[in-house]
Amino acid sequence: MNRIVHGDNLSVLQGLEAESVELIYVDPPFNTGKRQSRKQMKTIRDEAGDRVGFGGRRYRTEVLAQQPAGTGYGDSFDDFLGFLRPRLLEAHRVLAPAGSLFFHIDYREVHYCKVMLDEIFGRECFQNEIIWAYDYGARATKRWPAKHDNILWYTKDPKRYTFNLNESDRIPYMAPGLVGAAKAARGKTPTDVWWHTIVSPTGKEKTGYATQKPLGILERIVRVHSNPGERVLDFFAGSGTTGVAAARHGRSFVMVDESAAAVAVMEKRLAHYAPRHERVTAAKRKKTSRAPASRRSPQ
Repeated sequence: MNRIVHGDNLSVLQGLEAESVELIYVDPPFNTGKRQSRKQMKTIRDEAGDRVGFGGRRYRTEVLAQQPAGTGYGDSFDDFLGFLRPRLLEAHRVLAPAGSLFFHIDYREVHYCKVMLDEIFGRECFQNEIIWAYDYGARATKRWPAKHDNILWYTKDPKRYTFNLNESDRIPYMAPGLVGAAKAARGKTPTDVWWHTIVSPTGKEKTGYATQKPLGILERIVRVHSNPGERVLDFFAGSGTTGVAAARHGRSFVMVDESAAAVAVMEKRLAHYAPRHERVTAAKRKKTSRAPASRRSPQ
């Protein structure tokens, strides 16, 4: 059954059965120290503009609307790892024996988060660091512009996990002339560097959620790392992109977020898939067996 759960994700995780989820994707706050909110913008052709587009054409950016002060969400933590650790311990507990966790973060925190995940899952269960590379947004002038995110892939078992590479989309060769016409037409499977544009600020995919991730990224993860009929969990669900990817490919989803604004976006976006709506508080959570503070050995 598809579910949208409004509540603290730690309480929700503690109420899930052990080994009941085949794939987990999470995109937690990045601890940027900023308040995340969405601007509505448009670009206008202007030779004196602040942006350069295709063919060297210049454009001017206009802000149409911005969320008022106090909305969005605060992305600053005194103890970021202390916030994440109990949630990821629960994620390890609820993950199925052949399941995978995808943890989406950026360059500021990825090193610390990887050490923590190595402790929880075991270094032998670390499979890949995927680099999502894009080319959009402001350009730094005092350092190389940061135009990538990091996605850490861990499995419950170091050797037994779902990886259906033949289900992946294919991408163009960077030098098609070197591989021949047939291979160039077919394309190749992706590597651990995924070039994919961000969600366009003015595109149809945009939902209004400040940190929405592209559907193409989530569809690749869902298709390759789960099977039809399995359950996909996102406990920092935001705009619900993980749920859309899961439902479009025959998986069920559990989307969790404590933000009423995020839940409202998901309810509208996922209505076609008839999810059950729930609200969970700490007082209502079910008692379940808990994982010990240290990591469990792979089964």
